[in-house]
Amino acid sequence: MPLRSDWSARSCSLARGLDVLGDPWGSLVLREIFLGNGRFDAIKQRLEVADTVLSKRLGWLLDAGLLAQQPYQDGRRTRQEYVLTTKGEEALPVLNAIIIWAEKHLDAPNEISHMRVIHTDCGQATSSADTCTHCGTALTAANTSWHSFKRNKHPVPLAVAPRQSITADPAATADPAATAETEIPA
Repeated sequence: MPLRSDWSARSCSLARGLDVLGDPWGSLVLREIFLGNGRFDAIKQRLEVADTVLSKRLGWLLDAGLLAQQPYQDGRRTRQEYVLTTKGEEALPVLNAIIIWAEKHLDAPNEISHMRVIHTDCGQATSSADTCTHCGTALTAANTSWHSFKRNKHPVPLAVAPRQSITADPAATADPAATAETEIPA
């Protein structure tokens, strides 16, 4: 019995969107990519997730076109890291909305468990997922930071899709674990 339903062909836009963005592991992987953490082992360590789960979620995000792989040199080996595509970068308001909603409606286990969405241009926290409630500017990955009190003392600027054209090639990324790095970056 499959553990996941395919809602990609449903007539409901919400169902189709949830098919891509509704999986908690997938959204947490996107969080890591937005925070600049695009290497397999680093994501695995941060999320404390099994290789198989992470590989499957990365595969889904690659297939959906939200992520692409970009080569980098690790000594003499060429490895792949995961980067946002333009489509992935445009998922930012969805993640912002979840963060803002959770901060408003769910109790945090302690003071360091809070997270804020910050418009970096004016330096203010916002209570809107797509527009700064302080100055009215549209939020993008280029002008937004997340401040996770547990993770960092200061807000962290978000990663943006590389300006060169990177497209997800599912055939080239059939096994995301095969391109995993073996060392955790500092």
